[in-house]
Amino acid sequence: MSTLILFLPPRTRMRAQGQSAHAHADAHADNSGGGYAFLFSTDGQTVNRQGHSPAALLPAAATVIAVPAEADIAWQRVELPRAGRQMRSALAGLMEESLLDDPENLHFAVEPGRVGGDTAWVAVTSRAALLQHLALLEAAQVFVDRIVPLSVPSAQPQGHFHAGSTQDQVKLRWSHPDGVANLPLDGALTRQLLPEALLQTATWTATPAVVAQAEQWLGSAVSVTSDEQRALAVIDSPWNLRQFELAQRTRGLRTVRQAYRQFMQPNWRPVRIGLVALLAVQVLGLNLLAWRYNQQLQAGKASLSRTLTDSYPQVRAVLDAPVQMQRETELLRASAGRPGDQDLEALLAAAAAAWPTERGPAEALSFEPGRLIVPATGWSEAQISQFRTQLQSNGWQLDSAEGRLTLSRPAAKNTPGTAS
Repeated sequence: MSTLILFLPPRTRMRAQGQSAHAHADAHADNSGGGYAFLFSTDGQTVNRQGHSPAALLPAAATVIAVPAEADIAWQRVELPRAGRQMRSALAGLMEESLLDDPENLHFAVEPGRVGGDTAWVAVTSRAALLQHLALLEAAQVFVDRIVPLSVPSAQPQGHFHAGSTQDQVKLRWSHPDGVANLPLDGALTRQLLPEALLQTATWTATPAVVAQAEQWLGSAVSVTSDEQRALAVIDSPWNLRQFELAQRTRGLRTVRQAYRQFMQPNWRPVRIGLVALLAVQVLGLNLLAWRYNQQLQAGKASLSRTLTDSYPQVRAVLDAPVQMQRETELLRASAGRPGDQDLEALLAAAAAAWPTERGPAEALSFEPGRLIVPATGWSEAQISQFRTQLQSNGWQLDSAEGRLTLSRPAAKNTPGTAS
């Protein structure tokens, strides 16, 4: 399933005097007008395409993930209030004193799998900036499924070296049990913050461009992780900042689209395999049932053919056994001089047996093979009904139309294995 990873541009800060370096609520000017850097992957493992494009020209993908700038997210560890649907308002009140901006201007996202009463990490970022990006992208028919941070607090300390904003500058993105920080390598401050014992136990990675500087600063080898590899890792991240007022709301075709994307997620793979297996079993079962019915039909046709050839050895080729059998029987009856249901004698006998007692002899008769026609002049509806009922009880039918009564045998209904 294809995935498009968008990198939201960092906010331009205008830091006030005395404000701390890790503040998350600075006044900002958004840079979204210049488009978005992106990665496109068809399998979630390799990058098939990357670049920078306006929202309207971004490649289409089954899943769209937005990644905020790391410096735009602050982290707070709190005991979640038992507030249910009012969790967002409760968090704003709980964290108000530690925030540097009005809570109404901020967006909160709770650590996955945590509920009221648990101690959890809460990501805090600019609400207006996210809303602006989502609106711009949706206007271009790019619907963001998840907003995922690149770095999150980690029980196992992790350090990632990457290039800074200026040439030859190297920065360290430090994820640890107490949060996430962006630290410079120049100067002694970072060394003082990270004890030697911690440096030995942490997991270290670096982008290819700064591996040499990172190993020189650390004094040991560092695993190489490209920006692309690090970005692809967000696909499997459980985090999603689309919570509370930014939770995705779907309707109509977007509901179907969202359900399809959810169904194609890796954790649904066993269900997909099970459904395909069930469908295969159903198709196999239907084919076996059809084969069985076909075998029974062929056996019935073969039995009819044997009956025809055993009863009438003169028949050489069996084309339609029931029709041929009826024809041969009629020939035998005619050669024996016995009347059949289609002959005048049988029709006259049937009419005489059912003839109403109050009716005199018929004024006229008309015969066609298999049909006897009597004028209906002078017949009442009661007499016709009585005549029809009596004929039906003897296996005949009577049709009344255009002043005529037509007596005949009912047409035989087709059954499986017989021809009309």
